[in-house]
Amino acid sequence: FLSVTEDLVRRRAEHNNCEIFSLEEISLHQQEIEKLEHLDKWCRDLKILYLQNNLIPKIENVSKLKKLEYLNVALNNIERIENLEGCEELKKLDLTANFIGELSSIESLKCNIHLKELFLMGNPCTEFEGYRQFVVATLQQLKYLDSKEIERSERIKALQDYPEVQWKIKEQEETYLLKRAREKEEAQRRMQERKDEKQKQMDSKLGCDSPDSPQEKPNQAEADGEQERCRTVENDDDDEDRKFWEEPTPYTPESRLETHRYIEEKRRAKDNVRESKKREKTAWTLVTAEGKVLNVNVPKLHFSLNDDEENNQIILDLAVYRHLDSSLLDVDVQPTYIRVLVKGKPFQLVLPEEVKPDSSSAKRSQTTGHLVVTMPKAKEIILAKQKVSASIKHSDCNTQQKNTRSGQVEKLEVDPSKYSFPDVTKIVQEKERTGQGPIKLQPQKVTEAKKSSDDFENNEDV
Repeated sequence: FLSVTEDLVRRRAEHNNCEIFSLEEISLHQQEIEKLEHLDKWCRDLKILYLQNNLIPKIENVSKLKKLEYLNVALNNIERIENLEGCEELKKLDLTANFIGELSSIESLKCNIHLKELFLMGNPCTEFEGYRQFVVATLQQLKYLDSKEIERSERIKALQDYPEVQWKIKEQEETYLLKRAREKEEAQRRMQERKDEKQKQMDSKLGCDSPDSPQEKPNQAEADGEQERCRTVENDDDDEDRKFWEEPTPYTPESRLETHRYIEEKRRAKDNVRESKKREKTAWTLVTAEGKVLNVNVPKLHFSLNDDEENNQIILDLAVYRHLDSSLLDVDVQPTYIRVLVKGKPFQLVLPEEVKPDSSSAKRSQTTGHLVVTMPKAKEIILAKQKVSASIKHSDCNTQQKNTRSGQVEKLEVDPSKYSFPDVTKIVQEKERTGQGPIKLQPQKVTEAKKSSDDFENNEDV
């Protein structure tokens, strides 16, 4: 059975920073709790406790909650009111839609002098003749019963008729308790029948799932018969499910608990089948029997494979999900292929050239989340920088200026037979000579150089 656990209480105490010793209010509704315990030790300061819509059969382990003011145990399997004498500050008690037939058990609430509101709607005791008069006369501290205010005149009349009403209630209680005893016997019988049917089904399933002997293989007819038997077992399961839900049963604590157990059992069986299918899932074929590596993209991710000739490497850009945790990625680089497991699903790609796995690196993009794997090639080739230095003779002056700007002057190899460097000393002398006289001295050098021609005629106007 399910009980109140410390983990459950801490999770429900988020509003109190998960501290349970100082907790004043907690809601444990719809938690399938079958036993009420521990709260009187862990949460002594509780004032409000919600336990509706569970499977609690008995009120217990709350008597030490001295500060408890409101207790809600509606929609449970409670059959009598008890163990609330220690809740000295109890002001409101909700027992709606339980199975309280022992109405005389409300006499235990006389000690709760601060109790003002009581809810018993939906219980078998509310159908008893004289139910309201009996409660009003028994609990004189009450102000409201089933959301209806108790007037002074109503209480006076209830006290006057109390002996007669008390006798009627006692008779009806005895009748109800006999009926409950028969219901419990019937529930016990049905439970035993269900266990026997379940055992038969288990035996049938074992016969269906038993493996064949390795010496002899069944023929096609036997295999078809086996499949037909397994199909019959599945149909039996469907018939059992239909029978369970269509069979009319009385609304009792036992039937309510049985329904819950049945639903839980079916859910667990489905989870087991789903888990077994995951385990039995056929492995993906990544390498054939002949040793040929295949290209596989099970996660269906976009990718690009680039050949970086300048840096002599191959770059794989795999578009993995942006918010995927890197711990769910497993990268395996081999000389001829790369394999990436994305949440267990393989992505495999055969590489165009052999690479160095030891020198490879994998990184995630901070913006796109893509996985970028850099794989240096195993075959050495002349680097791009060396190519530039070898072909500098045939490059133009722009290429020379770029290389000079990048600081690689040692790469410039000039043939001295074809090119000559200017004489820096002559340039300085010319500048000094032009600076000594007027500007007319500067073109004289040109005219003197051109006098070598016989047909030259000097025209001063030009």
